[in-house]
Amino acid sequence: MNEKRTSIHGQWSGRLAFILAATGSAVGLGNIWKFPYIAGENGGGAFVLVYLICIALIGVPIMMAEILLGRRGRQNPVHTMATLAEEEGASKAWGLLGWMGVLAGFMILSYYSVVAGWALSYIFEAASGAFSNTDAKGVSAIFSDLTGSASSLMLWHTLFMFMTMIVVAQGVKSGLERAVKWLMPGLFVILVLLVGYAMAEGNFAQGIHFLFSPDFSKLSTDAILIAMGHAFFTLSLGMGAIMIYGSYLPENVSIARTTFMVALADTAVALLAGMAIFPIVFANGLEPGAGPGLVFQTLPIAFGQMPGGVIVGLLFFIMLSFAAWSSSISLIEPAVTWLVENKNLTRGRASILAGMVTWALGIGSALSFNLWGDYKLLDKTFFDLIDYLTANIMLPLGGLAIAIFTGWVMHRSSSRGELQMGESASFELWHFLVRFVAPFAVIIVFFSAIGLIK
Repeated sequence: MNEKRTSIHGQWSGRLAFILAATGSAVGLGNIWKFPYIAGENGGGAFVLVYLICIALIGVPIMMAEILLGRRGRQNPVHTMATLAEEEGASKAWGLLGWMGVLAGFMILSYYSVVAGWALSYIFEAASGAFSNTDAKGVSAIFSDLTGSASSLMLWHTLFMFMTMIVVAQGVKSGLERAVKWLMPGLFVILVLLVGYAMAEGNFAQGIHFLFSPDFSKLSTDAILIAMGHAFFTLSLGMGAIMIYGSYLPENVSIARTTFMVALADTAVALLAGMAIFPIVFANGLEPGAGPGLVFQTLPIAFGQMPGGVIVGLLFFIMLSFAAWSSSISLIEPAVTWLVENKNLTRGRASILAGMVTWALGIGSALSFNLWGDYKLLDKTFFDLIDYLTANIMLPLGGLAIAIFTGWVMHRSSSRGELQMGESASFELWHFLVRFVAPFAVIIVFFSAIGLIK
């Protein structure tokens, strides 16, 4: 039945467009902001090795499954799951998986936009020379002034949401595809330039040794769990973004090959970010395991001390903003497609409505750092609570449900036909991983995230 099903929203012009779009969705703040500091905190090379293994065994199988579902359904995630469940003789309640994905993407963007606003703000800080000859105390003051000002955070949050909705309102080819064709090559070019600078001016040998020389004595159980969790989250799985992008994928494009290309590009960005960041950190005598403050509080110290630091800092925060922008347009896309398909709204009006609601929810996150900082629920600020609910509960459950549906509910003939792999060893390997290995790993990640495994 799915052969004649087409998306009313259009489709990508080809394989490259999808790879750029899906990579743009996957490559975000997590690759450039989070990956370097969690690698730094967990011993470098050994952690990277475990992370790569987890990408292969968890990330790739589930990503293939999510793209498979999207292309077979050709609708928003809610309708896709309900339609495919009915085709496979299962309950339409599987549509709830689609709802959870739409809601998760919507909630994530509401606070993601606030953090992305920090990156936008730092573009202007870097360009103005604010980091020049500034010590740790001065950089900390810049960050505190930004997050402590409700009006400043609201301004940057609003600007970033406006940038996001401008792209989404234009549609698949004129908006999403055109944006990623500029953003992703631009991001890679800037990243390569920064790696080149790190080779010339940073302690490149020490940075490479730290990143790629395994020290298994530093590899704890907790580090393995963190690697498993990040391998799952870095590919934007379980939030409907990859499913809706898959619904725009042309029928003749190989899901397996494209997934490997996306995973490879996503991993390359994370590793290149580490290769750009750690040599600079070591050259300036800073701490590689500086935690979440690595990008916004540690690196600016280095930018202020190094030759050409104003240009390097400017390029770095432009790159960070590009990465955030390419992810944000995918986070809101599932909600926009649902509004178009169910409420008969034009693409522009659906984008405005979804963007305004997301912006309004993001106010809570922006105010969590200042005016609402003392108001907590379950001992968490509004920002922390939304982050916890999405990252630790909704996304793992979404990924688990995707693996269970494709591995256990969907007939082999259906998944085999959509993957176009035939009765090959490759299909058998994917089917085994998505049925047994990936679900088990995601359950472990979920139990770890909620504190049942320590």
